[in-house]
Amino acid sequence: MDNKEIASERKALIFNIQRYSTEDGPGVRTTVFFQGCPLRCLWCSNPESKQHKPQMLYFENTCTECYSCLKVCPNGANQKKDDGTVWVDRNLCQNCGACVEACPSNARSIAGRWMTVDEVYKIIDKDVIYYMNSDGGVTLGGGECTSQPEFVLELLDRCYQRGIHICLDTCGYAPWSILEKILQKVDLVLFDIKHLDPVKHKEFTGVDNRLILDNASKIRQMGKKIIIRLPLIPGYNDDEKNITAIGRFMKLWGLDSIDILPYHRLGVNKYHALGEEYMLENLPSLQKDNIKSKVKILESFGLKVNVV
Repeated sequence: MDNKEIASERKALIFNIQRYSTEDGPGVRTTVFFQGCPLRCLWCSNPESKQHKPQMLYFENTCTECYSCLKVCPNGANQKKDDGTVWVDRNLCQNCGACVEACPSNARSIAGRWMTVDEVYKIIDKDVIYYMNSDGGVTLGGGECTSQPEFVLELLDRCYQRGIHICLDTCGYAPWSILEKILQKVDLVLFDIKHLDPVKHKEFTGVDNRLILDNASKIRQMGKKIIIRLPLIPGYNDDEKNITAIGRFMKLWGLDSIDILPYHRLGVNKYHALGEEYMLENLPSLQKDNIKSKVKILESFGLKVNVV
């Protein structure tokens, strides 16, 4: 088997591929969501993307209590409670997907499947005409796509050869040696900054932000077009001190564009479906006046601000 054949067999864990996306870069895009992330943000709206393995989601409200899942589970993870409802023992569940196939009410799904470069690229290639007509392209996100670098590099080669505009959506927490290689064939970087205080950043995301900020400055020095993305979370990073610090950081490094992603509660049910506790269960969505005040602060630094 030659090297080309070996490369074509390389796989990555993908939890979603969204066609006709308009919020992950310019124009009409296909966004490839890689599974696995080094951060553990308290507010993450895609909890199924954190682990680098397939995840079984069980939406209890959709269950019709037919008990098909109990019959097919090889590990006895699906169990019947005294009131007749079904619960999942996550210590026994191996995310094999047998119950997903058996469920007639679609109360279960598997997030994440192993795909080859060819399989992913075939989906991307379907919409090349839309990319060309809208100045769109492909966005690699997640999770965190840089956590599966060999696959990303091979996929980038395919897209680059086709002349497809490539956008990298990243949390920035990756070794520079990996990021630098990936960036060679990237046209635009969407770069997350959650908090400027390293202590609070670690408290809210599980990691220090020094590597992230260092990578942001290096990307800028490469001359790559970069848009900062700020998930705005009430009570966590929406204080005036942090917003001002982000504005100063961007001005210092000549970064002129920032997207604000207001907090929402769309991921709450997915935490329940994964059998996980959502730490921000009772946190309300952001008020428009709160968002507007943060926009004004950032605009005072001469930044172009876009609320997504």
